[in-house]
Order: sequence, then C-alpha cells, then structure tokens
Amino acid sequence: MKDLIGRLTNNLGLHRNQVERTVGLFDEGDTVPFIARYRKEVTGGLTDEQLADFREKLEALRRLEDRQRTVLKTIEEQGKLTPELAEAIEEAQNLQEVEDLYLPYKPKRRTRASIAREAGLEPMAVWILEQAVFDIPREGAAEPYLSEQFPTPEDAWQGARDIVAEVVSDDARGRDIARKMTWDGGTLKSVLADAEKDPRQTYHVYYEFEARLRQLKPHQVLAMTRGEAEDALRVGVVVDDNEIIVALAGLYPPNKLSPLAHDLYAAVVDAYDRLIGPAIEREVRRDLKEWADQHAINVFATNLRNLLLTPPIKNQTILGIDPGYRTGCKLAIVDPTGKVLVTGTIYPHEPQHRWTEALETLDKLVEKFGVTLIAIGNGTASRETEELAAELISANGAEGHLRYLIASEAGASVYSASPLARAELPDLDVSLRGAVSIARRAQDPLAELVKIDPKSIGVGMYQHDVDQSALAESLAWVTESVVNAVGVDANTASPALLSYVAGVGPKLAGKIVAHRDKNGPFKQRESIKKVSGMGAKTFQQAAGFLRIPSSEHLLDRTGVHPESYDAVAGLLDLLALSLDDPQLAARLGEAQAAHNVEELAAMLGIGAPTLGDIFADLQRPGRDPRDEAPPPILREDVLKMEDLRPGMRLNGTVRNVVDFGAFVDIGVKQDGLVHISQMANRRIESPYDVVGVGDIVEVTVLDVDVERGRIGLSMKA
Repeated sequence: MKDLIGRLTNNLGLHRNQVERTVGLFDEGDTVPFIARYRKEVTGGLTDEQLADFREKLEALRRLEDRQRTVLKTIEEQGKLTPELAEAIEEAQNLQEVEDLYLPYKPKRRTRASIAREAGLEPMAVWILEQAVFDIPREGAAEPYLSEQFPTPEDAWQGARDIVAEVVSDDARGRDIARKMTWDGGTLKSVLADAEKDPRQTYHVYYEFEARLRQLKPHQVLAMTRGEAEDALRVGVVVDDNEIIVALAGLYPPNKLSPLAHDLYAAVVDAYDRLIGPAIEREVRRDLKEWADQHAINVFATNLRNLLLTPPIKNQTILGIDPGYRTGCKLAIVDPTGKVLVTGTIYPHEPQHRWTEALETLDKLVEKFGVTLIAIGNGTASRETEELAAELISANGAEGHLRYLIASEAGASVYSASPLARAELPDLDVSLRGAVSIARRAQDPLAELVKIDPKSIGVGMYQHDVDQSALAESLAWVTESVVNAVGVDANTASPALLSYVAGVGPKLAGKIVAHRDKNGPFKQRESIKKVSGMGAKTFQQAAGFLRIPSSEHLLDRTGVHPESYDAVAGLLDLLALSLDDPQLAARLGEAQAAHNVEELAAMLGIGAPTLGDIFADLQRPGRDPRDEAPPPILREDVLKMEDLRPGMRLNGTVRNVVDFGAFVDIGVKQDGLVHISQMANRRIESPYDVVGVGDIVEVTVLDVDVERGRIGLSMKA
C-alpha cells in the first residue's frame, strides 16, 4: 500500500511529523476532546473540529487500504494480477477507483455475457474486439459456434456482442469517461408523477424542474428525493447519451475494413444503454444524496452546537409552564439547583376558561417560592399562556423583578416518557415531567437537552430523510464536544450528561451516579478513581472534564488535568505564589505578562500551550464558556402580530438557521423569517456565516401577513 501518513499529510495540509504523532494518539485510544485540550503540543494545537475531521479521514484511508488489500489478494488468487494492475490499484485515490479496477474480476451473478461464454462464444467476442478481417461471410464464421442456446448465426453474434458489451462496461477507463461527462453535462430532472400523492402541493416547485448536477442545492436534492419516495415525483438524470457513446467508441474504434465494425459499435451502444448508463445514474443519485445528507447533517450539527451553548440562567427560581387547552397548563417550580419544589395544573384557556383562578394560583406560587422567572413552552396555547404571564407580571409591579421567556419544548414529551425521566422524577405524572423539563431547560439548556435524542430537538432540516446513522453519529459528536468544552460537575450531573464526558459512556456514567448515591459526593478528583470500571486510561481521558466545585483543592474545580498538578506546584514555587492567595488570579496575570511563557514551560518540563491553559484556568477557575454569549431575552409584556408595523426595530432570538435564512423569535406567536438577502448589506454565501441558533439579533419588520402567519424581517443596518 502507498504511504498512509503521506496521503493523510497531503490531504490535510499538515506537517508529516504532526500527522504521525496525532495518528499515534488515536491508535493509543485517546479521545478527540482529550487530545484537543491536553495534547496541543503533539498536534500543533488542532481544534476538536479539526481532530474530528482528521479522525474521519484517517478511518476513510484505512478503509481504502483494507479494500485495496482484499482486491489485490482476490485478483492474485485468480492468477490475473499483473504488475500494472497492482500499481493502479495501489495508486487509487478512493474506493470508487478501486471498485472500477476490480469490476472485470469481480464474481458476477449469471448474466447474458456469462451464458454466452458458457456456450463457447468467447472466440467470436475476441474477433469483434480485435476487429478481425476475414473473407468468409459472417454467417459462415459463426457456424462452428451454433448450439441449442444459440441456434442461428445471428443468435451467436448477439451472444458475442453481449460478451463485448460486458468487457466495455467493465473497463475502468470507460466508466471514468461516462462518470465525468455525466457530472459535467448532466442535469437532474423532476416531473409530477401523481397529483393525488401531493394534495397540499408540497412539491409544486418540482413538478417541472431541471438543474445542472453541479449547480443543484442540497435542499433541492432532498426535496426531490422525498417527493420521489412518496410517489409524487418522477426524478432522473438527463445527459447527452450520444456524446458519451461517441467517447466510449473512441476506446474501441471500429475498423471500417472489418465485417464486424457494426458489431463492435452496437456492443458499445448496448454497454452504455444497458450497463454503464444505469450504473452511473445510480452512482450519481447516490453521491448527490450523500452530499445533500452531509450538508443537512452539518446544518443540524451547527444549530445544535449553538443551542447547547445557550447561556444558562443562574441563581433563579423558575416556574415552568407546559401550556395546553383542554388538559390545562402543567406547572413545575424548580429552585436554582434544579430541584423540583412543587407541581400542579391550571385551566386558564378554553374550554374551562378559569383565567382569574389561574392568575390567583400563579400569584400565590410566585410569592410562596420566590419565583423570579417564568419559562413557557412554545407549543399549543403558548401565546395565550404568554398573555397570562404578562398580566401576572403587570399585577406584581416592577418591584417584583418577575420576567418570562418562551422556551422551546421540542423533545420535552419524548423526555417525559423516557426511562431517564422515570428514574429522575419517579413520583411525577408524565404530563408534569414536561413542565419540569421546560423549567430546567431555561435554567441550564445543556444539562437538560442532553437527556433528549438530538433528532427530537428540531433545529435542522430534512432530519428524517438523511442517513440516520450518520446523523446520530454527528449529533453525538457535537454534544460530546460541547459537554467537554463546558465541563461537568461530577457531583450533580445526570447520567445523560456524564455519558458524554470523554471516555465515559452510558454504562460508566450509571456507575458514577450509583457510587455517588451510595458513598456521597466526591470530595476530590482522585476519589473518582474508586468508581467501578474507572480504569487508569478512562480516568486520564475524563478527569480534566469532571469538575468538583466543592473540593478544597482549587485545581479540582478547574480544567487543569491531574497530570499537570505537579507542574502547577512547580509554577507557583517559581513565582512565589500560593493557591490560597486571594489575589492569585491578578498576580498570575502579572506574572504571565512579565515572563517568557516558553522559557517557563521549559523549566517546568511541559509545553507552552499547556502552560498557557494553566494560566487561563487559574485566573478564571470554574469558567463557563457559555457565559461569554449574550443572555436570553427576558420579557414583561406580550407583543401581538397585529401590533407589528413595517419599520419597527426589535430584538429577537434566532431559533433556527436554514439554507435560505434564519427564523427569529421576536416575541409574537409566529417566528419571523430573515431571508439570506436581508442578513447584511453585503452579499453573503451562507446564513451560517452571519448567525447561529441562540444568537440575539436586532431586526427590522419588513412586512406582516396576519392571515398567513408570516413575518418578514431584515437584519440590515
């Protein structure tokens, strides 16, 4: 095989020794979060996203190598491996090239060509391929090869052409030509197949649609694929077949002097029409779908990352409301630690319409438990419940400091009925667990959202149509990345949150909680080693991300890894400082500015990046990266669609980002759309370059369609 490290180096544009050492870390079983945070000297400071891409490309190259070995061995066992073929297979840059080269040697099911070969028509096929010239008529030349299966000369020549067609089809050169010409000149076309299958005209844009393959947008591919699956559309690749056939014929040029010139051309045409063309179309459709899937998955992953990084609302007692009509609005109050204080139900809306009674109940609960924030789920009856909250806040007056926000309740019902919810809230009815989830989601979005299948959170597009395995893998990685970037309190984290800590996983997470329940909270990081199943390697991967905020040892509250504790002690000795110094952060800042960090790192026997992280952690122990983002918008009064006027300037929260723009919650019943053309005063290629889910943005109202529930917004200055 060709040099894997060299290929990876070229692929990623990195230094060879950087790649070699990083591959070594992965081969030793190190996780991406651990490598990104604690092995910067080895990787050259690659981020977790770069490392995830590195790992993916490494795995792809290893799959390619495995396939190359298998193909080489199989062809060699057939006795057909030539030095030229072996070199071509070893030089192949991707799996498709390997498969094209392997095709002539790949065991096939019974085909027209194999039947002809079994009947002894191979010599006739060779004549066609070599464009033999002979004096006797074609019919006479075929006489010796007639059989029960091929009783006439024309039957025999047809069988020979079938063999030739398969030879042409198996030629990697021809496949490559057809593939490139299809991609360069082909289009994807869709037409209406059955209007009854699309009663709401969901796919009306694609009833007569055609676009060049290289100019298609991911959402177009996904929409047509879904419409085709629902039998509403008929979709296919359109290409100039004659142009491709002429190019293929150039590989097998007919000899005008041969009586078999027509047979060769006919075989080439048949090879394309029956074998190559359909195979290339399937391949193109597959590649388009994979490309569109990956784009949609990336959109979902980007939006999920931003949502999980939504700043927590700390030190507030929160009243969560899961709105509803007939069954009432479910209530749950949680204290600043997330502990459930009380639950209940009110019936302010139709059909009961016990509005005054609901207000009185809420007023008593707010006063009794010191509620400072109301979190309202954004589902059915959300805006009506918002009016209830606004009236309650107005009655309390400004001195009450009571506010409300609208929280996404996507996935709350999924969580409520889950085994995790039953374990966490065993004494609560399923309907009340949703209110608890809404309250906690406002309090700490990350801690609550990790309990829900990411696909149920609702911040993507076409999530049910893409490769579900790839989607789950991507979203799990994003969640793992965010959890480890934020860090986890080992004494309060749920099993769901702990399972995303580097090296831990669901099984060990359960054991950590069980140990905690049996023996009480961990007093220091070192005691986590006592958990059953927490081996040395796992502890190494996880320790830096597991924090003990109540520990007497300052370093246990930070992102400093235990393997660097000695280095910290050495640093403090060099600087004549102490962990107990109340001015430690300020003095460390002064020392960092006054010293050469690289020289200090060399004296301590660690790398400069590690020392830089130590300085940062000690100057801001317990730092939460989410605190650097703008806090959620808290409201006091209700804004209705009827109140909106073009030109109004409002603050809003980005709820979802898609290819054509962003949906922004401005505090009315319907999210407004900022089209990509309204996102900036300059031309932008992608909405993701400008906004992310959870961003607080200032927008101008462009237009309001109350009947259709549509609001047009602009972010332009």
